Amino acid sequence: MIQGASELAAICVGLVGLIGASATTGLPMWKVTAFIGENIIVMETRWEGLWMNCYRQANIRMQCKVYDSLLYLPPELQAARGLMCSAVALSAVGLLVALAGMRCVSCIRGNDWAKTIILMVAGVMQFMACICVFIPVSWTGHVIITDFYNPLLIDAQRRELGEALYIGWVTGAVLFASSLLFVCRRLPKGKGSFDMYHPPNLLMTKSHHWGEHRINTELTDVAGPSVYFPFC
Repeated sequence: MIQGASELAAICVGLVGLIGASATTGLPMWKVTAFIGENIIVMETRWEGLWMNCYRQANIRMQCKVYDSLLYLPPELQAARGLMCSAVALSAVGLLVALAGMRCVSCIRGNDWAKTIILMVAGVMQFMACICVFIPVSWTGHVIITDFYNPLLIDAQRRELGEALYIGWVTGAVLFASSLLFVCRRLPKGKGSFDMYHPPNLLMTKSHHWGEHRINTELTDVAGPSVYFPFC
């Protein structure tokens, strides 16, 4: 009962992590324009994401534009594209693998050892997704903070941490918790057993029957023909 509850909790936490990784990948709010000093763009907000940049002026709806080329992105956002897509894929595949290892699923029924190994593999995939989220989010945050305190940059070139970065950090922690729930379990004592069908050896069977027939014939020759007594 406790193991079933832990498996269900791991699936739910992993699903939250998958949603968070997808949101972090799609949101264009990785970098936000910093309003500091005498910045004249106080009535305009700009966001930079992995796939597009957006801006919104006073009394005007938000407008977004997709990047024309990957080369427009700085190195940290270029790497973030691949890593975040890998995180989403690893988390999704890990959850699908974990479904096969749950006790309430009929797949591989009766082999607890194999189910436990499957859940551990799913936990490793969730941990890899966690790493793929933490690397680009932390890298981008480090670049933003370093540029913010760089005296060589003007105020208009400085950015602040966007909402997507905070969501990414929380998502990484959630994926790490999901990986712990999958991995931290005890292996069964036995590896399980499968019923194996071994076809009979026809040559051995025929020789065995032939040997029995030969022995019976020899005994009959030695003892002589049997006599039937009707009165006994």
